[in-house]
Amino acid sequence: MGFDNLRLEKGMYGTGRSFTQVLEGLDPSENYRGTDLEGLDAYQRQLKRFGIKPQGSDSSVVGKFFQTSDAAVLFPEYVSRAVRYGMDEASFLPDIIAATTNIDSLDYRAMNLEMTSANAEMKVFKEGDTLETADFKVSDRTIRLKKRGRMITTSYDVLRFQRLDVVSIALKRIGSYLAQSLMADAVDVLINGDGGKNPAGVCALAADEYTYDDLIDFWNQFAPYELNTILASPDVTATVLKMSEFRDAAAGLNFHGTGKLITPFGANLIKSSHVTKSGMMIGLDKTCALEMVKVGDVETDYGKLVDRQLEQIAITSITGFAKILPGAVKTLAPAEITTGSENQGTVGSE
Repeated sequence: MGFDNLRLEKGMYGTGRSFTQVLEGLDPSENYRGTDLEGLDAYQRQLKRFGIKPQGSDSSVVGKFFQTSDAAVLFPEYVSRAVRYGMDEASFLPDIIAATTNIDSLDYRAMNLEMTSANAEMKVFKEGDTLETADFKVSDRTIRLKKRGRMITTSYDVLRFQRLDVVSIALKRIGSYLAQSLMADAVDVLINGDGGKNPAGVCALAADEYTYDDLIDFWNQFAPYELNTILASPDVTATVLKMSEFRDAAAGLNFHGTGKLITPFGANLIKSSHVTKSGMMIGLDKTCALEMVKVGDVETDYGKLVDRQLEQIAITSITGFAKILPGAVKTLAPAEITTGSENQGTVGSE
């Protein structure tokens, strides 16, 4: 069955798979290798089928989606994609998330496996010796997911003559706000733990002000993990960037070329206003620190959108965060603002 004669219907939504995944099952992209349509996914081929141009100076108007009943089925996915693009453009979540899990419940139990420098070493065993164990089990803590979203109030008459590239800007902005809210949730879990447990280990500066020696000692405390990502409040980020060691040629070239900050010891430095304690930074091993748990993707009222009932458009996301290996996250701050964790210690101490 070719892309130009697929029957589209509302039932393609709400199946437990994304709309694009459903389309790909009916019209696989691999069938278009070596053709003019190579590089387009199944949804983009449907836009082409109905002559809908979502971007550019000659982008279509919203009303183009509603010229046929089949084309109208594509509109909810357009809304979801625009919101997701906005989330991707504004979010640092990919820089701190080790794994993403999709579930169909509002509660989730994370897996537990704690490694320390003491038990990370694989010792030599003689014949007949008993191997040391590493417990890998379901946690006793429950991760509760949060539903976030926005209700857009409008009407078909308001939207029908609007260009899609302009509407996309508004939807991307909503995605940006959603991404910032999720980032705040993620930072809270990194610092305070999930399910009321496993807060980050706390390290204190040797004195009141940050020095490069503090950063090196902080980096040195992460064994058996690797400090490869740092989240810092804006004031701490500014302090760090003013250190002479951060004027390294390679680090500066990367900053000027991409706007991304990298420390001389290889960790990415991310400025985040969601680190609300003004003197704090969070260090983590992004390969094993944090799991994002979500119910599906960005959701819309697809039934109303297909039927042109645009008076209230709900855009929602159900998401939560869980620590995978709690030891892979630590905080660094002046002693007077540390969180009082039992793991608290001065940077550089054993």
